[in-house]
Amino acid sequence: MSLSTPSNAPLARPASTTGTSALHTVLHHPLSRPLAALFLLLLVDFFAIPGFFHLEIRDGHLYGSVIDIVNRAAPLMLAALGMTLVIATRGIDISVGAVVALSGTVAAMLIGGTMVMDNGVPTYVSNIPMGWALAAALGAALLCGAWNGVLVAGLGLQPIVATLILMVAGRGLAQLLTDGQIVTVYYQPYFFIGSGYLFGLPFSLFLVAAVFIITAVLMRKTALGLFIQAVGINPVAARLAGIKTATLIFFVYVFCAACAGLSGLMISSNIKSADANNAGLMLELDAILAVTLGGTSLAGGKFSLVGSMIGALIIQTLTYTIYSLGVPPEVNMVVKSVVVFLVCLSQSSEFKQLLHRRKA
Repeated sequence: MSLSTPSNAPLARPASTTGTSALHTVLHHPLSRPLAALFLLLLVDFFAIPGFFHLEIRDGHLYGSVIDIVNRAAPLMLAALGMTLVIATRGIDISVGAVVALSGTVAAMLIGGTMVMDNGVPTYVSNIPMGWALAAALGAALLCGAWNGVLVAGLGLQPIVATLILMVAGRGLAQLLTDGQIVTVYYQPYFFIGSGYLFGLPFSLFLVAAVFIITAVLMRKTALGLFIQAVGINPVAARLAGIKTATLIFFVYVFCAACAGLSGLMISSNIKSADANNAGLMLELDAILAVTLGGTSLAGGKFSLVGSMIGALIIQTLTYTIYSLGVPPEVNMVVKSVVVFLVCLSQSSEFKQLLHRRKA
């Protein structure tokens, strides 16, 4: 009986070859670079900031630097989710910060807080039912998204020009509603959205997780994600293939505005007021940076929701690190600009060709 290997049987790969192939797959995974960047930041924090990973439970709530970073990153993570779909269709939305300010302003003005006496104890009640106020705030955000969608998908304006209009007008409208003043909220239940805790963790994380899961299911379990990629890769071919590109583009701008509106509620409830002058200021730029850090190309097409979440965590971790090390806050903007420059270089085909020529 012959023990020789049949000629047509597949040869077993050497262990070294298998290991090299696995390492190559890991290194070339789209999330490898953002995860590596986040890991390096956390490593710097571990050595430079004493007790960075220390966690403790107080009053049934989990506290610590890591929890604080994730909690502070929640509004940016929501904004990045909406921005991901917009960028995937070759668009851009620079009105996110204005929508954040407008939604927070609407909610704060409608809720406010009127002091009444309840059995001799002063308590604050909402001006109108909080549910209606939140619905009105999100409705205002949806109207902003519909406005952007009509300008881009309906009238064919360039996305950066169309959203620039709302970037200026939206914040101006919020300042007009508040007369340029900070509107304070006194109604306690409203604070739970941005600063409350559920099962020991910040409630804002549960909101982000819910929006992320719903979005991921829609992108993975339906054809919506494939359609968005098709529009981003070639909108003309997608339209000729039967995809309603205008409807799809309208949807992503409305979705982006809805995410920004929810971010505005988080920020407003966290600071217990609405600041139309500063709320959400430059948030759109952080959202764009988070999306690109996560591996989504500004040229449209393939996108990564998980990558955008990691990108938001990188930005917030970087901000926390700079502040904790006592570096002037102005340095944060310089570092972000350098990161944007490096990301643009990494996505430039001409730059990659230049590197290949130098190596050759």
